[in-house]
Amino acid sequence: MGHSNERLNAIYDRTDGRCHICCKKLAFKNYGSLEGLRGAWEVEHSNPKSKGGTDRLSNLYPACISCNRSKGANSTRSARTKNGRTAAPLSAAKIRERRSSNAAAGGLLGGLAGLFGGPIGVILGAGIGAAIGHDQEVG
Repeated sequence: MGHSNERLNAIYDRTDGRCHICCKKLAFKNYGSLEGLRGAWEVEHSNPKSKGGTDRLSNLYPACISCNRSKGANSTRSARTKNGRTAAPLSAAKIRERRSSNAAAGGLLGGLAGLFGGPIGVILGAGIGAAIGHDQEVG
């Protein structure tokens, strides 16, 4: 199926431009290029069409050519497991959302921990907790 540039952008952005199986960075401009070209990728059906999968956006992910072809009609879960992954990489928007949430939680916990140091301890604890929470691995 041919995809419009708008649709390809939506698929590519779902994982922040990473293969949803191995997490390798993909190059948007190398969509449909030859295997071996750095960042070359294809649209991959998470639930294969041969097993009832559709062309709905919710079933389409970007995948490097080697991952897509080696997955074939197997499950996405088994393909990701081979690469030590359990879920697709997060989109840039989801990453920002998680970091913000982590920062808020870290700030709250740091502030509570800082209660033992008085008002200055609360401020320092909240600031340090927020920074650590924001920098936590989210993908």
